[in-house]
Amino acid sequence: MYKANENRYENGMQYQRCGRSGVLLPKVSLGMWHNFGSVDPYERSREIVRYAFDHGVTHLDLANNYGPVYGSAEETLGRLMDDDLRPYRDELFISTKAGYDMWPGPYGNWGSRKYLMASLDQSLRRMHLDYVDLFYSHRYDPETPLEETLQALVDVVRSGKALYVGISNWPLEPLRFAVDYLRRHDAPLLIYQGKLNMLHRAPIEEGILQLCHENGVGFIAFSPLAQGLLTGRYLEGIPEGSRMSKNKFLRPEMLTDELLAQLHEWNKEAESKGQSLAEKALRWILDQQGVTSVLVGASSAQQLEQNLRCV
Repeated sequence: MYKANENRYENGMQYQRCGRSGVLLPKVSLGMWHNFGSVDPYERSREIVRYAFDHGVTHLDLANNYGPVYGSAEETLGRLMDDDLRPYRDELFISTKAGYDMWPGPYGNWGSRKYLMASLDQSLRRMHLDYVDLFYSHRYDPETPLEETLQALVDVVRSGKALYVGISNWPLEPLRFAVDYLRRHDAPLLIYQGKLNMLHRAPIEEGILQLCHENGVGFIAFSPLAQGLLTGRYLEGIPEGSRMSKNKFLRPEMLTDELLAQLHEWNKEAESKGQSLAEKALRWILDQQGVTSVLVGASSAQQLEQNLRCV
């Protein structure tokens, strides 16, 4: 039986209050978008999650279609709950989402009440949980009335299937409407999840981070290392086997001379402070006013250990 490290809350992790709520999130949270699906070795996924929890990472972030294949990251977590984590359920903050394509037909995508409700029920079964701590609308649906999507989130909280609700990838004005609607219906928005890194600053430039901060809503950043561009891996060009070499998420034409020069400049600044480029990139996000936590992925416990150094 797995026994968690008794010093897990004394290993250097810091916790940040999420907006104006009672929730404290670790400054670094574990995202399970990749490396936890059915195509990945279970024991490796298990090692990463154990390492995370042993070092104070209490927040695990999933979505219905994380894998691959769709749903399999949640199934991995369900297996981990049964094998290792059940005794520690009340120490964990587990989130999932619905909004992107999940199953065929008109009811397996976007933001309808039917899709959100059905998806959460499926997610709970896959994860072997009675409830999640946080349930997100994963993307803005321009065709479904905002009131329908948001009332579904309200009713999810009232049903006890989620303790809090969040929003991810919504534009500014629908987000503003959501903040007001959810507050008036006694299910205040806990957190916004958005893409933020040194190369992609849209949440700052568009006013989303400021809106969240002013309204007591937390913010959690995904893609903090720009799919690897900010890890230093591409400083000498495109390495064989990398995402860019496979044209997977990153295209070779993205690595322009201008970008490469910027990466070298940032890397030099990081080295002058005894940091890696990745540490600098993660620290930059955490230093932004209003940011609660940063989501990191990991393909090994060693990689996660490196990312946790930013704290």
